[in-house]
Amino acid sequence: MITDETYMLANGVRIPRLGLGTWMIDDEKVAGVVRDAVEIGYRHIDTAQAYGNEAGVGEGVRSCGVAREELFVTTKLDAGIKSYEEAKRAIDGSLSTLGLEYADMMIIHSPQPWAEFRKGEHFFEGNLEAWRALEEACAAGKLRAIGVSNFEKADLDNLLQNASVKPMVNQILAHVSNTPFELIDYTRSQGILVEAYSPVGHGKILENEDIRAIAAKYEVSVPQLCIRYCLQLDLLPLPKSGTRAHIASNAAVDFEISDEDMATLRNVERIRDYGDASMFPVYAG
Repeated sequence: MITDETYMLANGVRIPRLGLGTWMIDDEKVAGVVRDAVEIGYRHIDTAQAYGNEAGVGEGVRSCGVAREELFVTTKLDAGIKSYEEAKRAIDGSLSTLGLEYADMMIIHSPQPWAEFRKGEHFFEGNLEAWRALEEACAAGKLRAIGVSNFEKADLDNLLQNASVKPMVNQILAHVSNTPFELIDYTRSQGILVEAYSPVGHGKILENEDIRAIAAKYEVSVPQLCIRYCLQLDLLPLPKSGTRAHIASNAAVDFEISDEDMATLRNVERIRDYGDASMFPVYAG
C-alpha cells in the first residue's frame, strides 16, 4: 500500500509518501475524517492555522488509536506572519490548539500574505524572521522538520543563502495540466522534497476527456490517475477529502502509468478553471 511508503527528508526524518489534506473541512467534522483516514491506513495528516481546524485535527490524532510516533502531522504558519516574535507565538499557539507536544513539520504557508500573493513583493526579511522562529522550534524539539509552501525560486534562494537550515519541503500547487517542472527541478536540486497540494486539481480537470480516457484505460478514477501521476513524478500528493469512500479510493493507487501515458499527462493543455476554488489567490492565476 502506498500509505506504507515514505520519503526521507534532508534531516533524516521519514515522511509518508501520501498525505491527507484537510483544507475546507470544518473543525467539528475533521476529527472523524482523521480517524477514518488513519483506520484506512493514512499516517500523514496536513492542516494549517489558516484552515481553522487544528483543534479537530489534533483531536483526531489523539483519539485515532494509533501511537503518536507512527503519525506525521504537518501544520502551516499563517501567511501573514512575517516577524520572529509573532511566528514564535504562533508556533506555540498551534501546538496548544492541536493539543500535541510536537508537530512533525511546520511550514510557512506563503512567501506573501494572501492579500499580496504574487503581486511583486517577496517579503524576504519577514520570511527570514519567521524562518528563524521555525529553526529554533525545530532545535527545541517542538517540530521535527520545517519547510515552506508556495515558494518560488527567489523565495527559496532567500532562505538557502541566508538561513542556517534549508527548507525540507516546498509544498506547491501541482497536478495534471499544471505541473511547474522548472520549479520542481530547481527545488529538488537543492535537496528539498516537493509536496503537491490539490493533486486532483479542481473544476474542469475532472471533466477533461483526454484525462478521462487514460483513467478508463487503467480502470481507475480521474482522481486516482492524478494522484498516481504525482507519485510517479516523485512528488508527495496531499489529496483532500471529507468522505471515507473517497479517502480510501485516493489511497488505492498501486498501479503503474506507462511512460507513454505519463508523457501525455505531462503535456495536457493547462486547465485554468478551478471552479469554486478560483476565488482563492493560489488558484486565481
